Amino acid sequence: MKFTKYHGLGNDFILIDNLSSPDPLISPEEAVKWCDRHFGIGADGVIFVLPSQDDTDYTMRIFNSDGSEPEMCGNGIRCFAQFITELEGKEVIGKTYKINTLAGLICPTIQGNGQVRVDMGQPQLKPSEIPTTLAQTEDKVINQSLVVDGTEYFVSCVSMGNPHCLVFVDDVASIDLSKIGPLFEHNPVFPQKTNTEFIEVVSSNYVKMRVWERGAGITLACGTGACATVVAGVLNNKFDRNTTVELPGGCLQIEWSDKDNHVYMTGPATKVFSGEILDK
Repeated sequence: MKFTKYHGLGNDFILIDNLSSPDPLISPEEAVKWCDRHFGIGADGVIFVLPSQDDTDYTMRIFNSDGSEPEMCGNGIRCFAQFITELEGKEVIGKTYKINTLAGLICPTIQGNGQVRVDMGQPQLKPSEIPTTLAQTEDKVINQSLVVDGTEYFVSCVSMGNPHCLVFVDDVASIDLSKIGPLFEHNPVFPQKTNTEFIEVVSSNYVKMRVWERGAGITLACGTGACATVVAGVLNNKFDRNTTVELPGGCLQIEWSDKDNHVYMTGPATKVFSGEILDK
C-alpha cells in the first residue's frame, strides 16, 4: 500500500489515498503499528482521504497513534489539503475545499508556498458541547478551578469539534507534560477525555503553547489546540483575537473573527516523503 508522509509544524501524519472505498483501508490496530517510530513508519496519526459526502469535496478520517479516532485535527487538515493537491496533480492558489469531518464541515484554502488557511468554524463553549461536567457560569467554563494531582489549576474549556482544556501558566517550559498530561486527559470531568494546552502570554498578540494531545501524547503542534488557545485567551481578556501561537514545532497565526464568530488558522503543511509499505 502506498502512503505519503506530511507534517504540520512537526505534528506528523501518514496520508492514505482512500478514494476507492468509503471506509478506511486499514484498521485502528494496523494504524498503531504504522505510527510506531521504531517498528513502523512513525507518525502521530494516519489520515485517510475518502470519497465526498453530503455535497462536500472529500471526507477526512484519522486514527491517532493509539488507535483512537478523533473528530478532527487542525494540523492534519492542512496536510490533508496539500495531499489533495498532490492527488489532483495540481495546486490551485486560492482554491477552497469543502471537507467532511466528524466535527462537521471544515474548509481549507490553498495559499501557496506550503501555506494553508483553514476556516475551522465556530468554537463551542457550552459544557455539554465540549463535553465536561465542570461547573460553569453563563454556560461557559472560564477560569474554573480544577484540582489535578493535588494541585489547583484554573482552566477554561473550548471545543473546536474536539475537546480542549486550556491552562494559563507563567512558564510553559516548566510544565512536566509527560506527568501531568495524562492526568488531565483521563480526568473524570472530561467524559470523552481531553486535549490539554498550557499557555504562556508573551504579549497581546503573541503566546507560547505546549500541548498534551488526547490519543497521541506530547506533540510538537496542535492546530485545534492553537485555535482553542486564542478563544480562551480572548474570553479571559488576556490577548487579541488575531494572535501568533508559538508551538515547539513553529508558529500558527490564529484569528477569531468578531464578524462571523469563526476561527481561522494559517500555517504550513510540508511533504516529507512517499513510500510503499509491503506488510500492513
